Amino acid sequence: MKKTLFLGLLAAASLTLTVSSCSNPDFQKNDEVVDTPLPPVPAAAEGQDSAATAEAAAKEEINAVNATNAIKKMQPQM
Repeated sequence: MKKTLFLGLLAAASLTLTVSSCSNPDFQKNDEVVDTPLPPVPAAAEGQDSAATAEAAAKEEINAVNATNAIKKMQPQM
C-alpha cells in the first residue's frame, strides 16, 4: 500500500513538473515565414585547366603526404 501510494505521488509530481516546465507564457507564435526559392547553381567553369585539375585530383592517391601537400597549396604564402 505504501509503495503504491509513494509511486502514485512520485508520478503525479513528475507529471506536474513536466507540464509546468513545458508551458512558456512568453512564447509568441510567428507565422511570418517566407518561402523563397534558392538561387540557381552557377555553371561549372569550362576549359582544359578545370578538367585537368579534376582528373589529376581523381587519380591522386589519398595518403598523409599528398594531404599535407594539398593543405600547403591551399594556405596563403607569408
